[in-house]
Amino acid sequence: MEKKETRQQQQTGIWWEVLQDCLPMCAGYIPFGLTCGIMGRTAGLSTFEITFMSAAVYAGASQFIALGMLASGTAGWGLIVLTTLLVNLRHLLMGAYMVPHHLKLPRPLGYYLAFGLTDESYALVASRSDRKGYDALYNWGVNTLLYLIWILATFLGALFYQSIPDPLEWGIDFALPATFLTLLIPRLTNGTALVVALVAALCAVLGALYLPGSWYIIVAAVAATLVGGMMERSNTHER
Repeated sequence: MEKKETRQQQQTGIWWEVLQDCLPMCAGYIPFGLTCGIMGRTAGLSTFEITFMSAAVYAGASQFIALGMLASGTAGWGLIVLTTLLVNLRHLLMGAYMVPHHLKLPRPLGYYLAFGLTDESYALVASRSDRKGYDALYNWGVNTLLYLIWILATFLGALFYQSIPDPLEWGIDFALPATFLTLLIPRLTNGTALVVALVAALCAVLGALYLPGSWYIIVAAVAATLVGGMMERSNTHER
């Protein structure tokens, strides 16, 4: 009986932790979701279609790019799919971190957690895993809560798109980068992490200035991964 109560208390604690960690993310999720719904209606999609897109695709950056290409009317479906695929290649790097944990779970749960992998959910789960160890319930809670918030925000944006001005005009789009900075800074605890962050930032800025489209994201991610891998290997050999 005591073990059962202790387990329930632990689960309750994890749910509160999920709620506390996800609330700051809402400052970025909600305005972007509203804007996605507004853009979807502007591009000619119905409220159901844009909401279904958020539920099935669940990739903010890719959705914005796809909607922009649809609105311009200059791109075919093949080009849209290819472009969004390139933008989402960064998920391969995040997925590589999560795979060892997901492989230990029942396959349906692992598939669901992989589907719900986003920049925000990865940042929260990875940060907590480093501090307290990986917890599948926490991972599930974060993925599910952020997923529902994204769908709801998209639906509301699409439903009231004629009454809601573009939230990004308010400058709220800075809330998401600011949230990521608060997650990143506490993790800069050693020289390797600091160098990797600086390489990623430098490549991202230079790439945004000189590379077309969203290639700067991929270049920054690959460069930072290679540098981090080489530094970790060097540190391991020294030990």
